[in-house]
Amino acid sequence: MAQTKPAAAPAAAAAAAPAKLIPAQSDIAFTFRQMGVPVDGHFKKFDAQLAFDPKNAAAGKVSLSIELGSATIGDAATDAELVKPDWFDTKKIPTATFQSTSIKTLGGGKFEATGKLTIKGQVKDVVVPVALTQAGGTTTATGSFAMKRLDFKIGEGEWKDTSVVANDVQVKFKLALTGVAPL
Repeated sequence: MAQTKPAAAPAAAAAAAPAKLIPAQSDIAFTFRQMGVPVDGHFKKFDAQLAFDPKNAAAGKVSLSIELGSATIGDAATDAELVKPDWFDTKKIPTATFQSTSIKTLGGGKFEATGKLTIKGQVKDVVVPVALTQAGGTTTATGSFAMKRLDFKIGEGEWKDTSVVANDVQVKFKLALTGVAPL
């Protein structure tokens, strides 16, 4: 059995290689609390690379790259603060990444992607639940996960005080893709 799996992985990856992100139909959003009030934002620029066949999820690979300077909460003054060293420090490290290390099938179009999330040079293991739906040649991957901003040095200096900006951040995504094999 151990010899069969490596041979199957490249074939599945090759078959799934044409999967492409449809940016106009995709979103990566985040919600945090500032002084107890929920604040919603999203990233305007990101990309995804996929080699994924839903029928052989274990052989799949998912990689995301997010331009941190594209973060917006819809307020120009706050958006200008987000790129500074205390927050995303986009001059030093302009990109956040997620690289899957394993993908598990849960059934019913649901999967669990485990991988490394890297923001501001900090690397943490995350487990991301993903639900897939398909319609008209488009596969939509949706999910959400919680993270702690201070684990990634987001909000340093005076912003470490979690009574002003909470440590918990909810990340939600909707990725529209073409070229994914049928469920």
